[in-house]
Amino acid sequence: MSNGIGQPVPRTEDPRLLTGRGTYADDITLPQMAHAAIVYATAAHADIASIDTAEAEAAPGVIAVLTGKHAEEDHIGGLPPLFMPEDMGGPPCFRTLRPVIVRDRVRHLGERIAVVVAETAEQAAEAAELVIVEYENLPAVARAADAIEPGAAQIHDGAENNTSFTLRFGDEAATDAAIAGAHHVTTLSLYNTRLTTNAMEPRTSIGHYSVADDSYTLYASLQNPHGTRSTLAQEIFGEPEAKFRVVARDVGGGFGLKGGTHPEDALVLWASKRTGRPVKWTGDRSMSLLGDDQARDQTVTGELALDTDGKFVGLRVRGLYNAGAYVVGSACVPIIFSLRLAPNAYVIPAVDALQKMVFTNTPPTVPYRGAGRPEAIYLIERLIDKAARETGHDRIELRRRNLIQPDALPYTTQGHFTYDSGEFETTMDRTIALADVAGFEDRKAASEKAGKKRGLGLTYYIEDSGNFNERMVLKFDPSGSVTIHSGTFSHGQGHQTVYAQMVSDWLGVDFEKIRLEQGDTAQIAFGRGTYASRSMTVGGSALRKAADDVIEKGKQLAAHLMEAAADDIEFEDGTFTVAGTDRAIGLTDVARASFRPQGIPIELGIGLEGIGAFGVESPSFPNGCHICEVEVDPETGVTEIDRYTVIDDIGVVLNPLLADGQIHGGIVQGIGQALCEELIYDEDGQLVTGSYMDYNMPKADDVPSFSSEFHEVPCRTNPIGVKGCGEGGTVGATPTVINAIIDALAPLGVDDLKMPASPHNVWKAIQSAA
Repeated sequence: MSNGIGQPVPRTEDPRLLTGRGTYADDITLPQMAHAAIVYATAAHADIASIDTAEAEAAPGVIAVLTGKHAEEDHIGGLPPLFMPEDMGGPPCFRTLRPVIVRDRVRHLGERIAVVVAETAEQAAEAAELVIVEYENLPAVARAADAIEPGAAQIHDGAENNTSFTLRFGDEAATDAAIAGAHHVTTLSLYNTRLTTNAMEPRTSIGHYSVADDSYTLYASLQNPHGTRSTLAQEIFGEPEAKFRVVARDVGGGFGLKGGTHPEDALVLWASKRTGRPVKWTGDRSMSLLGDDQARDQTVTGELALDTDGKFVGLRVRGLYNAGAYVVGSACVPIIFSLRLAPNAYVIPAVDALQKMVFTNTPPTVPYRGAGRPEAIYLIERLIDKAARETGHDRIELRRRNLIQPDALPYTTQGHFTYDSGEFETTMDRTIALADVAGFEDRKAASEKAGKKRGLGLTYYIEDSGNFNERMVLKFDPSGSVTIHSGTFSHGQGHQTVYAQMVSDWLGVDFEKIRLEQGDTAQIAFGRGTYASRSMTVGGSALRKAADDVIEKGKQLAAHLMEAAADDIEFEDGTFTVAGTDRAIGLTDVARASFRPQGIPIELGIGLEGIGAFGVESPSFPNGCHICEVEVDPETGVTEIDRYTVIDDIGVVLNPLLADGQIHGGIVQGIGQALCEELIYDEDGQLVTGSYMDYNMPKADDVPSFSSEFHEVPCRTNPIGVKGCGEGGTVGATPTVINAIIDALAPLGVDDLKMPASPHNVWKAIQSAA
């Protein structure tokens, strides 16, 4: 089937989006719509002495100026964590509730202080400049390591040592013994830099409260509409969820940031109810850098113990994860996965991994593409390269010696993950061949002649993907066309295309007669959105169940139409047949017949639809090997990525064209962290990198053409054999690039390198080594 599973079908979404016919949140205009501007805190830690809104209220076009005092009067709630480790049997935690608008104390730069509503966006922005806030400054702390020191500024009363919780996996005693008795122990301390998402589409929120039916509608740039609806209803407004509708149309990039609920989502709905007008807020780049939730920011030390043969015998991890000022949404995900995946795809019999979640006077950190998996793989893969240099082992052979072998699967790690499938060594060997590692020395010699230093980095990664449960529905209309009602949410992944391929393949319906509905809680009964590479593993499996439900219901209808017993009906390639006969009827004909006004037994219902649900008992474990070659100019510190090769095992590949695109995009984001991206706050919690002049994003000329292939090993824990593919590129790329640069600079005495590997940082490392 030309449009079936496994075919490289181009995204059917693209013509509409590329010709400017998409509908993003900022494209939406409602009748009588007003506009909001937010007053953001300019202090990182302070008590609010006073807020003077008089001049702003008198400004042209201003409808209202709302502050924390008004929110308190209206009993507006705050944003809690969706879960904490103690909810799953873990250690006690200090919980926070993030205010959507601050009444008395500011805990990070960019907290929301006031909302100005005006007739136009320009009037709102100008009036916001007129709001005068008097602060009584308090001591601030921006780095997790400083926050746990005695005498550090206290972020929340009752949070001892500014710590929300301490989380641990593994066996302390066994690891201590393994390290004490090891032939060699490699120790490495790293800082995994703080990042911000910088999605192509900044966040936008439009709130509309209808007094006629006492209902709330939010239009926003989101990854998880139903989750946002629940948070708004239950945590912010304290009203029944049936009163709330959340709509997400096209979304220009999410990467985890848009998976949670943001203060502005609540503020526009509240402002709409206060003013009697729809209210729109649109962020800009400055606001995004200042007020968006952020990511990573991990300080960690790892110790890797080896025996005389180079076998790993123990791994100890001690780290601090910077939570920012509040633990919000899914903020606990990165710290959990950074610990659980510390062993990667290697046999490490003793592991003791511990980290603290620490409060600071910075914006909250939340999941960002990879969410803890990049941190875990960055640590272990950097450790392995350093161990190879210290012991004299070949770094590739050291990995080969310790990779989990296929006959050991399923394999349960010290992080309590059970890897179900994979051929890790085979995947690595295929990547080595594709990357022509054998020819590296010749290329290195050519670089030397040109005055450059060439290095090669190789890493292996494994990650977990797919969580929770999901619901998918297939509905036929009287014409025989089918609509997928999706609980997942596509924001660039290509679900419209891939889901249609799957349904066409399973049900034999024409690809062109399949459409996708998503993102509107009034149209989709329930869903959990898209994050953690869950759409194909969980949503796709639920879609398979929905297709099976259609087939079973279709057999009942086909039996009636062909005057046969339902047990005698068989289905294949879109056609129902009576076993042992030539009597047959197509699925689309059955669907059309199901809408007849009479003649169909009423117990069979009216219309044809299938409902499918799938719950994850064990996630999938995509994995792969990355190899990168860089050239470094030792005079300037400029690094050029010359070659990049990757082979991924993402299980059954549903659409190789789209899967390649996901992997390439992930690699670029990993390269961005390795080479150029970092959010920096000074010791007073003030943002130093507040624009693209200071926060450097990767560009097209920073990356080469990637060479990528797939090594398909079907997943055993879901019915369609897929593994997630959205995040693996990011998980593997960062350590690969940094290891390559260190390899290039090793002859100059460089054995460590701070991220990002900007020309300045690389040049400094060279000078320090010299």
